[in-house]
Amino acid sequence: MIVRIDSAEKLTALSLDNVKHSSVPLPNPIAAASTGRSNRTQAITDLAFVNNRVFVAGLSNEEFSSALRSIPFPFNQADTGANVEIWHASHNRFETNSPIRTFLPYKVNNEDTILASYTCTPLVKIPVSSLKGGAKVKGTTIAEFGAGNTPLDMIAYSREGKNFILMSNTSRGVMKFSADGLEAFPPITGSVPGKGGVPYETVASLTNVVQMDQLDAQRAVVLQRTASGFDLHTVALP
Repeated sequence: MIVRIDSAEKLTALSLDNVKHSSVPLPNPIAAASTGRSNRTQAITDLAFVNNRVFVAGLSNEEFSSALRSIPFPFNQADTGANVEIWHASHNRFETNSPIRTFLPYKVNNEDTILASYTCTPLVKIPVSSLKGGAKVKGTTIAEFGAGNTPLDMIAYSREGKNFILMSNTSRGVMKFSADGLEAFPPITGSVPGKGGVPYETVASLTNVVQMDQLDAQRAVVLQRTASGFDLHTVALP
């Protein structure tokens, strides 16, 4: 169901009767009977539409199961996607089977890039140009935001001539870090028991945010978990 909320806080269901649509099956998604995973719930973990392409992150049924697909729109067919390997600093190992939890298409040093984050909470750069069907791609880890945490959503915005990214997550409120000069941070290739790489600050006024999006130049819309359910409202961009 898609629900529309107007300025008077009236909720109405958006009818999809007779709405034109197209779809494309994902080849080789993770099997429903896969042992030790949440099965098909992780076949798609995040997606974004940019420049007539749909980027889809999730798990495939291949040995290197972390997949990132770039699908042209209008849909024709989806290739097998690229398999992504990253260095997970808090785990001190390479990983190929952990799915991207949330990602943000962004230009880093004028290069189209996917900024991706995983559970426990590495931040990784992946060049869009590398996302070809069947490719084995090694992402560049540029930050470790700490273990025991799952990223939920990311948005980018500009304020007073500077660029920032917000990341909501399960354990550390909303993180804010500079999006300028991300290319200058060296790859993390060793163990980071705590935090390292790109520095961040915690936005103390934002807690329990599960999803967010930019509304305009000054405000964001956030979905915030409360004791009684969820609250959808606008907040000033920090």
